[in-house]
Formats: sequence, C-alpha cells, structure tokens
Amino acid sequence: MKTIIRSVLILAVAVTAMAFTTPIKKKIDIKESTIEWKGKKILGSHTGTIDLKEGYMEMDNDQLVGGKFVVDMTSLKNTDLKGEYKGKLEGHLKSDDFFGVAEHPTASLVITGATKDGNIYTVTGDMTIKGTTNPITFELIMGETAARTSLKIDRTKYGVRYGSGSFFDSLGDNTISNKFELDVTLKF
Repeated sequence: MKTIIRSVLILAVAVTAMAFTTPIKKKIDIKESTIEWKGKKILGSHTGTIDLKEGYMEMDNDQLVGGKFVVDMTSLKNTDLKGEYKGKLEGHLKSDDFFGVAEHPTASLVITGATKDGNIYTVTGDMTIKGTTNPITFELIMGETAARTSLKIDRTKYGVRYGSGSFFDSLGDNTISNKFELDVTLKF
C-alpha cells in the first residue's frame, strides 16, 4: 500500500511539474540574422538592410509562445544606390519625414501568440514603429537553427505618410507605396 501511495504521489508531482513548465528564451544571434527591406514607388523601388539590436523567442517545449525583437533604426542602410544618392536616401529615411530615428532609434515586435501547423507558425504580436504600436499577424517558418518570414507593413499606420497617395494629392510618379516589405532571417 505504501508503495502504491508513493507511486501515485511521484506521478502527481511529475504531472504537476510538466503542467507548469516555464518557457525558455531562445536567444537570437544578431550578428548572423538579417533584415532586408524593400520600398516601392510608381517608377521603381529601393532596397536595403537594417540590423537587429536584440531578440529572443520564448519556446514551451517545441511550441513558440512569445518573444521580443528590437531593431536598431539608426542602422538603416540602402543597398541599391551609391555615393551621394545613397547618402541622401538614407538621410531622408532616417528623418522625421519617414522613421524619425533621432527621436525613435529603435522599433520593436513583441510576439503575443502563435499557432503551429507543421513547421509554420501563424504569429500575432504588437509592432512599434516611430512610437506607435499596432497589432500584426504573419507567418513564420521555423527550422532547427533559423526562422524566416516575409511580411508587408503599412507604414501609414505608424505615422509615416510622406509621399503616400492616400494622404496627398497630385503626387503622380512620386507616389510611394504605403507598404514596405521585410525579409527576415533569424539565426539561433
């Protein structure tokens, strides 16, 4: 009888411990991770990179349950222009017309939930750009050593309205798309 009671107690403790597991933080290797951006306008597009400042994913066993990523907006670079034009575009994107990096040197994403189907997660979270936070949903492909996503962000929801045909008339060929694209690879 003592053996049965002891076995039941051990089983109860084990089940209770498993039910209350603490998610672990899977730290992102910021040196190996990449964020590439693309912005479009009527007569073309521009591409570039931006650096991740810090980041982690919260994992409960093999399930993504949360995370936080901080982007260094001061690292914003253009990759399709050279010389004077490259510098002018980078300066303009960092100005108050666009991302206002002097006052808002970082942007962030906080993952609030995720549902898994195979190795693809549908992720929900809160994105903050230029001091404004909005909900976002996107797909994330998770591998053994990296995760990857491509997403489009409507810049006007974050107060970035320069050149937007939704807010300004008579822009013609100077109209800039409201959405910019991010291709993100996170290494861990």
